[in-house]
Amino acid sequence: MEDYIQQLNVQQQDAVLYTGGPQLVIAGAGSGKTRVLTYKIVHLLCHGYEPWRILALTFTNKAAREMRERIEGMVGQATASKLWMGTFHSIFLRILRIHADRIGFKSNFTIYDTADSKSLIKTIIKDMGLDDKIYKPSTVASAISTAKNALISPRQYAEARDIMEADRRAKRPRLCEIYQAYFNRCFVAGAMDFDDLLYYTNLLLRDNPEIRRHYQEYFRYILVDEYQDTNFAQHLIVSQLCGDAHNLCVVGDDAQSIYSFRGANIRNILNLKKSYPDLRIFKLEQNYRSTQNIINAANSLIAKNKEQIPKNVFSRNDIGARIEVVQSYSDYEEAFLVANRISQLKMRNHDSYDEYAVLYRTNAQSRILEESLRKRNIPYRIYGGLSFYQRKEVKDAIAYFRLSINPDDDEALKRVINYPARGIGETTVNRLMRCAMDNRVSAWAILNNIDKYDTGLRQAAINKLLSFRDMIAEFIEMNRRGDDAESVARAIITRTQLLSSLISDRTPESISKQENLQELLAGVKEFIANKTEEGTESLSLVDFLSEVSLATDQDSDEVSEERITLMTVHAAKGLEFNNVFIVGVEEELFPSAMNCDTLSAIEEERRLLYVAITRAKSHCMISYASSRFRNGQTKTCSPSRFLKDIDPRYLALSAGNDFARPDSFINPIDNYRESMRPRVERTTRSTPSPFSAHSNVTPTPSSSPAGDEDLHSASELSEGMRIEHSRFGKGDITEIDRSAADVRITVEFDTVGVKKLLLKFARFKIISQ
Repeated sequence: MEDYIQQLNVQQQDAVLYTGGPQLVIAGAGSGKTRVLTYKIVHLLCHGYEPWRILALTFTNKAAREMRERIEGMVGQATASKLWMGTFHSIFLRILRIHADRIGFKSNFTIYDTADSKSLIKTIIKDMGLDDKIYKPSTVASAISTAKNALISPRQYAEARDIMEADRRAKRPRLCEIYQAYFNRCFVAGAMDFDDLLYYTNLLLRDNPEIRRHYQEYFRYILVDEYQDTNFAQHLIVSQLCGDAHNLCVVGDDAQSIYSFRGANIRNILNLKKSYPDLRIFKLEQNYRSTQNIINAANSLIAKNKEQIPKNVFSRNDIGARIEVVQSYSDYEEAFLVANRISQLKMRNHDSYDEYAVLYRTNAQSRILEESLRKRNIPYRIYGGLSFYQRKEVKDAIAYFRLSINPDDDEALKRVINYPARGIGETTVNRLMRCAMDNRVSAWAILNNIDKYDTGLRQAAINKLLSFRDMIAEFIEMNRRGDDAESVARAIITRTQLLSSLISDRTPESISKQENLQELLAGVKEFIANKTEEGTESLSLVDFLSEVSLATDQDSDEVSEERITLMTVHAAKGLEFNNVFIVGVEEELFPSAMNCDTLSAIEEERRLLYVAITRAKSHCMISYASSRFRNGQTKTCSPSRFLKDIDPRYLALSAGNDFARPDSFINPIDNYRESMRPRVERTTRSTPSPFSAHSNVTPTPSSSPAGDEDLHSASELSEGMRIEHSRFGKGDITEIDRSAADVRITVEFDTVGVKKLLLKFARFKIISQ
């Protein structure tokens, strides 16, 4: 116990030992932030600070639990249990319970979770006679949450001209009334939501100076984790609790501030010295996680941000391989490149699948990655979310697809009969299903002959059911006459308003749902394109669902085994893996097209890529595609501007699926805006070790982007010919089958393997004879 300080490096020791006033510990990625917080608390305990007078605030229960367990191991459970340690919300709830009467509540007030809050808001919207398609509960809840975290009361909200004008422009002028009604009903019900825990704590401390002084004197030391993630309300509460003593230690990293969409304000950490003029800044700069090359690359990227606290993160680990930047022909090929590379590394390094992570900017990107991993029999899991086909909005659409093929599917019917809302209530659905059970027929059979059954329903309810039946009948007819899967799927998404009902809601959750539905349509379109080129006539929605059912069956597999991790970069913060693949690093995707309007937004996107890179311990690969299916169409893509921000000394630059060929390395960063000219290539391919450093490579222009491919006749082709396909990449023709009326070619693609293509539909470019 006495030598605990000797277990820290010099920078960590300085941060732990200082108790002379407010301090800011800037903890670079992988620099031992949790270790410093833990040892700081132990140091305080060893120097006379009573545990119950130390307040430690975290953002997650996991972080609080991890710190408490480490402290218990050093000072014992009895002492550690007396610490005021927990999340902002749990600690403030504890304080509010004690002083509830001072803000008009009883100490046994209840806590509304997100579902409770949305349910109440939905009721208020209905009671006010407002259109819930305009005043969407999720949108209203988000606006109220934003207001509370900015400490804006309902009255202040209604008096704020800029806020009211913004609501009027959004065609929600009565949102202030909903906020007031919600605020009042919560108060009458003796309930608080999560945002209220911050709102009322501020109110309690602001309006009760004796209580504020009590806690200022009671807490001799306050420690705050991840300070870059605090919002205005959290920052103000900490300021009120500190008082004049300023015994404060905040830890964080401005370079990892990536949650502004949740209300986090990076200026809380950047401008902390303005709040505390005698603030001392300590920097933890030694990274224990990553190789030198990964850290140097990340440093060169983040150095381009103007708003930051300068630091020099360094690593004394091995130099390591350079970060590989790979260009693919399409998002389809990109996914297979990643799967192939994972297989190569796994065979070479023999490490666990748990040490591999694929990171992406949006949830919708997981679909094609999941498909590529399944085809290589690589186990995976979606971290912090559901597998693509298990997401609610996707399952809703799939239920409509199922119903259009088999209208007797009662489970699919129950799922969507009133989604999106069409006024068919639960009572109506229950009576319909009871009637079907009593008569031993499907609910669809009842709907088709509803006048012959005693449903007990009023005519208004029957009319709504018949309207739903007629819509489903349209989809059934499309399938019956042989329309292809894409046509039927688009008609369903449009006619049911599954997508359009989400458009006006600009919350992150709604945008993610929109992207997932667009990605589902992309999957159907890709299915049609692949089957058409293969010359398969199985293009119906039934055929598509047959493939999807295989995917969803595997997704529900609960076998416990090591798996690849797929996740968004936002979800990856705080985690680490030996091997990290960052996909879709393209303009309008990473950085997001929605975050390109201001310098601060661009800088947050750059921080997001910094976080992604610094998750890697040994190997990191960044990929981008020349074309990607987004928002209903295939779009030409450009590499992200952020690739130019990384010092090229730390990058190994390769061209698409020929990354392993020594004659094909290029500099995509310098050349991506230029027209690419074709070049003669060898048909034999060498395969040096992936992630190797390529120092003696002469950059050459890459092949032309997607969109230049043509149809070809059999007379133009020969076995051994090398071609380039917009989706599958480069490959060699191994067979030309002229025996049938329609010529087929077999192509062995470098990345996606062997494909049989129907020549009259196959578009590609001939590279060499």
